[in-house]
Amino acid sequence: MLMLITYDVNVTKEGGKKRLARIAKICKNHGIRVQNSVFECEIDPATWVLFKDKLLKTYNPELDSLRFYMLKGHHKIEHYGSK
Repeated sequence: MLMLITYDVNVTKEGGKKRLARIAKICKNHGIRVQNSVFECEIDPATWVLFKDKLLKTYNPELDSLRFYMLKGHHKIEHYGSK
């Protein structure tokens, strides 16, 4: 399945920069970065459960945001501008 992962980490609070780096590293291990805080991940359901769990254990729900979009059907992606 194709997943789009986006995140916003509050780096102004203590530990924010470390959380940001850890979240980015977790995402890099499962997909490709398409924008600074956006990753496309082609992932099987079993791996998705583990991947999502790692992210949810890393972010701070009071300060940060994670969004997961499951892209169904035809995976047509149009991209314009620099990569």
